[in-house]
Amino acid sequence: MCIYFFIFTHLFFIYLLSIYLYSDVCEMLGSPEFPLLSKSGDIIIGGAFSVINLNSFHRLNFREFRFAQTMIFAIEEINKSSSLLPNVSVGYKIFDSCGSTLPSTRAAMGLINGQERTFGNTCSGHSTVHAIVGTSESSSTLVLSQIAGIFQIPVISHFSTCACLSNRKEHPSFFRTIPSDYYQSRALAQLVKYFGWTWVGAVRSDNDYGNNGMATFIEAATKEGICVEYSEAIARTASKEQVERVVRVISRGSAKVLIAFLSYDEMDALLEAALSQNLTGLQWVGSESWITAHHLATMKYSGILYGSIGFAIKKAKIVGLQDFLLQVHPSQDPQNHILKEFWEETFGCSFQSSLQETKQCSGSERLRDIKNPFTDVSELRISNNVYKAVYAVAHAMHSMLKCGENSEAVNASCTLKSILQPKEVVKHIQDVNFSLESGEKVYFDERGDPAATYQLVNWQMNSAGDIVFVVVGSYDASLQSGKEFTINGLNITWVTESFEGPISVCSESCPPGFRQAMIKGKPICCFSCITCAAGEISNSTNSAECSPCPLEYWSNEDHNKCVPKVLEFLSYEETMGTLLTAFSLFGAGLTLVVSFVFCWFRHTPLVKASNSELSFFLLFSLTLCFLCSLTFIGRPTDWSCMLRHVAFGITFALCISCILTKTITVVIAFKARTPVNTVPQCLASYQRMGVVGGTFLQVLVCVVWLALAPPFPHKNTIYAAERIILECNLGSSIGFWVVLGYIGLLAVLCLILAFLARKLPDNFNEAKFITFSMLIFSAVWVTFIPAYVSSPGKFTVAVEIFAILASSFGLLFCIFAPKCYILLLKPERNTKNHMMGRDLQKKKLSENDK
Repeated sequence: MCIYFFIFTHLFFIYLLSIYLYSDVCEMLGSPEFPLLSKSGDIIIGGAFSVINLNSFHRLNFREFRFAQTMIFAIEEINKSSSLLPNVSVGYKIFDSCGSTLPSTRAAMGLINGQERTFGNTCSGHSTVHAIVGTSESSSTLVLSQIAGIFQIPVISHFSTCACLSNRKEHPSFFRTIPSDYYQSRALAQLVKYFGWTWVGAVRSDNDYGNNGMATFIEAATKEGICVEYSEAIARTASKEQVERVVRVISRGSAKVLIAFLSYDEMDALLEAALSQNLTGLQWVGSESWITAHHLATMKYSGILYGSIGFAIKKAKIVGLQDFLLQVHPSQDPQNHILKEFWEETFGCSFQSSLQETKQCSGSERLRDIKNPFTDVSELRISNNVYKAVYAVAHAMHSMLKCGENSEAVNASCTLKSILQPKEVVKHIQDVNFSLESGEKVYFDERGDPAATYQLVNWQMNSAGDIVFVVVGSYDASLQSGKEFTINGLNITWVTESFEGPISVCSESCPPGFRQAMIKGKPICCFSCITCAAGEISNSTNSAECSPCPLEYWSNEDHNKCVPKVLEFLSYEETMGTLLTAFSLFGAGLTLVVSFVFCWFRHTPLVKASNSELSFFLLFSLTLCFLCSLTFIGRPTDWSCMLRHVAFGITFALCISCILTKTITVVIAFKARTPVNTVPQCLASYQRMGVVGGTFLQVLVCVVWLALAPPFPHKNTIYAAERIILECNLGSSIGFWVVLGYIGLLAVLCLILAFLARKLPDNFNEAKFITFSMLIFSAVWVTFIPAYVSSPGKFTVAVEIFAILASSFGLLFCIFAPKCYILLLKPERNTKNHMMGRDLQKKKLSENDK
C-alpha cells in the first residue's frame, strides 16, 4: 500500500508546488496548520468545507462554517449514543477546500496522508481517515473523489449535485446525501413546461455543477419543446466586467423567464451586477444551490428575486443543533485560528491590538444576539445532508465492527480492528438503510445516490414584509412517470401581477385551426401560425401539423372540427330546381292545353289533315318528355336513377318515332300518284306499327341496360373535395350512349325526310315545321354532349334537364304553334279549300284579272 502511495504522492508533488502560493491564502485567513478543526478517536471522519471564500473579499463563509459545526455536532451525538457505535470514539479532521479545485486537492492529500505538506516520510500504508464528508462544490468534489477513489476511501458529499459523480467507473467510492442534478434538471424542465414557458434564458456557473446541470436541463427542455434563447456562464473568478456583460445579454433578451443554475457565490456576483443595471421584471427559476439562501432574501434583492420559484432539498429540523452552534467560542480551542477568525468576522472586532479603528474583541460577545447564516437554523436543508452523511458513516462502521452482535446488552461493545480496510467501509456504506429520529430514511442506490425528492419553493412576502420560502409543490423521481410532479399553482406568487404567471414565448400560441410553421434560421419555438388547409383541422393549441378529415367529412370554417360534407344534388327546394320544375310542369301543362285544343277542333280540316291520331300520340309523348325531367330532380335513389334514364330514353324514342312516322306519312301522301283518298286505309295501322316498332327497340335497349349494368346512386368525392356530389352512376356508359345514339338516329332520319318534303304545297307544308323542329332538336342535343361532359356536380343534371325541356319546347312550338294559331286566331283558314291551296289560287287569278 505504501508503494502505491509513494507513486501517487510523487506524481502530485510538482502539481502541488504549483498551487502552493495560492493555497497559502487559506492559511493567511485561517490557521497556518491543517486541519482547521480536529479531534482524535478510534474512527476518524474527514471533512472538507469551503470555510474561507477566496472570491468574496476573503471573507469567512458562515454557511460553510455551519456545515462544519453540524458535522461536529453529529459526531458528538454519536459519541454520546449507547446504541450506535458503543464503546467506540469517533473523531474528525476538517480541512478547508477554500471553495476552489486547487486547494481541494491539497485538502484531499492532507486528509489521506495526515500532513498536508509531507510525503513519504509518514506513510503508514493506511489513510488517517476512514471516510470523508464533503465538499460543497461539484468541481472540488470531483478532485476529492478521484484522489480518494485511488485508495478506495469513501467520500460522501452533502451538496455536490453534478450528475457526472454518479459514474461508478470513475467514482467507485463516492456517495452523496443530495439528489443528482440528473433529476433536478429534468424537474426544472417539467416545471417550465407546466407553466407554458417555451422561451427561456439560462445562466449557469462555469464549473462542473453548472455546465453539467445546464446541459441536462437543455437536453430535457428540448424534448419538452422548450427553447433556450441564450445560455451564459459565470466563472467564480469572473471579473466585474464579465458579469456585467452577462447581465446585458439577459436584459436584451426577449425571454421573460430566467433559469439560474448557479452556485452560491456566482449568484451573489450576478445579483450585484443586476442591481447596478436595474434588471427587473424577470421570473427567476432557481436551482437548489441558492433558492433557499436566506442572505439573498433581503429587501436589497427583493425587487429582482421576488416571486422566484425553484426546487429545494426537503427542510428538516435537527434537535439541539441551534444550542450547539450558539456555544461555539474561541475559548473552546484558544490555539485554533479559524475560531478566532470566525469570532472577529461575526462581531467586527479583533483579538489583536491594532492601530486601526477596529474594536477589541472581549470574548463576552453573544452569538445569540447575532443573526447571520451561521446562527440561522430556520432552513436546515443542506445542514441536514451533512448530518445524514455523518450518520451514514457511523451506521456503516457499526455494521462493519459487528457492534452488539455477540451480546444482548444494549451497550454491548464493538469488535475493534487494528486495520479497517477502505474497501470494506465502502461496501457497508453502500448497504446502509436506517432512519433518523425525525423519521427520514437514509439509503443509497447502486450509483451512490439517495432518493430524488424535492420541494418546490416559491418566494413570497409575509405580512411583515419579509421574504419567506413557501412550499407550493413537490417532485419525487421514484413515482411513476407523469405522477412525480405535483404543484399547487393557486398558492404561487409571481414576479408580475398576473394570476396565471408571466408569459414567456418566442411566438404566440397557434390556436386550434392553425399549425406551426418553422421560421428559417430560428429555434423551433419561434414559428408563424398558418391556417390549416381546406379539409384539414387542428383541434389543439400549437399543433405541429394539421390532420386530414375522413373521406366523407370536411373542415368547418374555423378548421378545428371535421363536419360531414355537404351533400350536393339538384333538389326541389333550391332556386334552380324550383325553376326547372316550374318549366317542366309548365311544358306539360301547355302540352295538355294543346291536346285539349286539338281535341276540341278534332273534326276540323286542319286537325284531320295533321293526322290527328299521330298528333295525339305526339302530344302524349311530349307530355311524358316534360314530366320525365322531374325524375332528374331530388336525391338520387336506386329507383330514381333507373327511372330517369329509362324514362328519358323511351319517351323521346316514342316522341321522335311519332314525328318520323308523321314525316313518312306526309311524304307518302304527297308523293303518291293516286289521289289521297285512294291511299290504302291500312296506312293507319302501319303508322301505329311504326310508332310501336321505333319505341320497342329503345325499350329493348333499356331492358338490356337495366339487366346488365343498371344506373345506381353514387357519392362522388373526387370532383369536389369539400362536398359530396350525389349523382347517378350510369352503370354502363355504353348503355347510356346507345340510348342517346338511337334517339339521335331517329332524329337524323326524320330531319332528312322532312328536308326532302320541304317543297310540298305551302298551305299544308307540315314537313317544313318538322324540319325546323328537328334542327332545333339536333342543335340542342349536339351542344348537350360537351356541356354534359364538362359540367360539375348538380349542373350535369341541370344541363340534361335543360336539354330535355329545350328540345321538348322546340318540338311543341315548331310543330303545334302554327296550327294552334290557325285554330284559335285564324279560323277562316281552317277550311278544306285552304288546306288544298284553292283559295290561294283563286286569289292569284283575281289579282291577274285586275
